[in-house]
Amino acid sequence: RSGLVVAGGLIGTAAVAVALNAVVATTAHAAGASHDFQPLQPSAYAPLTVFGVLLGAAAWAIVRARSARPSRLLCILVPVVVILSLIPDIMVGISDSRTGTSWGAVIALMVMHVVVAAVAVPAYRRLLPLPATQD
Repeated sequence: RSGLVVAGGLIGTAAVAVALNAVVATTAHAAGASHDFQPLQPSAYAPLTVFGVLLGAAAWAIVRARSARPSRLLCILVPVVVILSLIPDIMVGISDSRTGTSWGAVIALMVMHVVVAAVAVPAYRRLLPLPATQD
């Protein structure tokens, strides 16, 4: 694929992920999560969502280019990375160190990580397809 197609696809992927994370944050606020919980504010989650999509695409491209069996490796890496990304959220919940922290807010933050992966992985498969002979 051309670089322009990939770049446009990643911009679209990031936009969809940000929009869905906005739905998660709005739902969390409607369910009682404090508006003072900064990670559920667009100024916090939007740039991090974009960063996550781009970082994931870079990692996907590296695995795609260097692994003898990229599909097999990504089937392991993707869930492991998502699970590891939840650890800081859990620590925020345990430490109760941020204004407005509640487990409802923390769970919404965790859902956001899953949303980004759920949007990004299918996009990566389309934009950066894995070689058929190396699956």
